[in-house]
Amino acid sequence: MTPTPVYLDHAATSPLLPAAAAAMAQGFAQWANPSSPHRPGRAARALLEQARARIAAALGWPGEVILTSGASEALAIALTRAKAPRRVISAVEHDAVLRVVPEAALLPISAGGPDPAALAAALADPAPALVAVQHTNSETGTRVLTRALIEQVHGAGGLVLCDAAQIGPARVLPDGADMVVLSGHKLGGPVGIGALLVRDYALLHPSGGQERGYRGGTENLPGALALAAALEQGPAAWQTTEAQRQAFRAELAPLADCVAPGEQASHIVALASPRHSAHSLLIRLDGLGIAVSAGSACSSGSLKPSRVLAGFGIDPDRAKRTIRVSIGWSTTPDDLAAFVAAWQGLHG
Repeated sequence: MTPTPVYLDHAATSPLLPAAAAAMAQGFAQWANPSSPHRPGRAARALLEQARARIAAALGWPGEVILTSGASEALAIALTRAKAPRRVISAVEHDAVLRVVPEAALLPISAGGPDPAALAAALADPAPALVAVQHTNSETGTRVLTRALIEQVHGAGGLVLCDAAQIGPARVLPDGADMVVLSGHKLGGPVGIGALLVRDYALLHPSGGQERGYRGGTENLPGALALAAALEQGPAAWQTTEAQRQAFRAELAPLADCVAPGEQASHIVALASPRHSAHSLLIRLDGLGIAVSAGSACSSGSLKPSRVLAGFGIDPDRAKRTIRVSIGWSTTPDDLAAFVAAWQGLHG
């Protein structure tokens, strides 16, 4: 008998919300190139601008919204075109950040977040810096960016870029960030759409093309409408509550080594097995119909120890036994109970 699938890898991608699917269908039904001057093009442009305004409103964002093909492109735009001569990033940023600015200064992590003394040293250079620090880490669920860090960067004349791809159900943006990156498919929207939220267009060098001249390429109207719809659903679309997710973590605490550096989000849990390797656990859980991962989907195929876990100070042996359980809008309380039972069965 095939086990009932339990999907707990939402940090890699989440299923499409019904509201987002309906919005995409609307976009395809009314499709025309939004940059075309004729009547169908103007109608498509009006829908696109409505979607842009809805995205900002759903997040309470007072600035501008640049629509992109996803978080990676949004990060690349911010990292390469921000009007700051230097780049500083936390040691636990996503690979999409490191690939764009491999020469950036790395901030070591202490107590779950960038070390304040190291940040002060990095900001001591008179040339202003763009400092990239993620909202929530995709491998551990650690909330990395703080208001104190934002104030420290601004006090030195720098800019703050926040990768909020793993923002979670509450959808609360960091207060004071200059630029914020979103990924549609992590939020119940489709793949192929994301956004770079910018406090002011003047913070970026334009490149020409669409999106007010800050991103070239035909605008993805169906994707934009779907992203707006997904964001408008908010936590009400989730089938678990904050209390249920916290109870899940508490139930696992005596059964597993919860890798939990710093303040934790409720939708991502890193667990170290006392005796099984992460690779072995993935195979065993998959055989039970439970989908989890070992770190970021972008690097989970590698046999190397996780760079991110090392950045958080997790020793290599423990890191090799660590898996990630990530919860999304479609996760049910029964799914969480099934995982706890499976974990107990594998470690009994």
